[in-house]
Amino acid sequence: MKVKKNINPLSNFPEVQKSEINFFSEEIKFVLKKKRLLRSWIEMALKKETQNTHCLNYIFCSDSFLSELNVKYLNHDTLTDIITFDYSDDINLTGDIYISIDRVKENSSKYKTSFAEELNRVMIHGVLHLCGYKDKTKTAKKLMTEKEDYYLSLL
Repeated sequence: MKVKKNINPLSNFPEVQKSEINFFSEEIKFVLKKKRLLRSWIEMALKKETQNTHCLNYIFCSDSFLSELNVKYLNHDTLTDIITFDYSDDINLTGDIYISIDRVKENSSKYKTSFAEELNRVMIHGVLHLCGYKDKTKTAKKLMTEKEDYYLSLL
């Protein structure tokens, strides 16, 4: 799910330098493993998608936290695994990707995959949204899944 707004729903995150990929958690204790590897992987995907990245923030949170954002900014009263806020301009890709760790855990069980693989899929899914890919139609969703599978294969 992608939201294009010129507002930052949370302004309490530390200021970051240009061209960075950052990882935060909100309302949960979550430590992402292999950050350096994941940054390199995401940077590689963005280069393959010919995107110039300014700043990309991943915020790992709970179902309840993401649900509140979903209601407040999208008027959707449903659980979701990801919401992407796009602040990009014509030159630089910039955005916040909120991921519910609760949803990732449940979906990894539902789809019979590891937590790490499901998390990586959701992480690249958010990047693909920022790159302009959609997933609302059957055809668009198929392309999005193919792209996710491709980038997961490179990790």
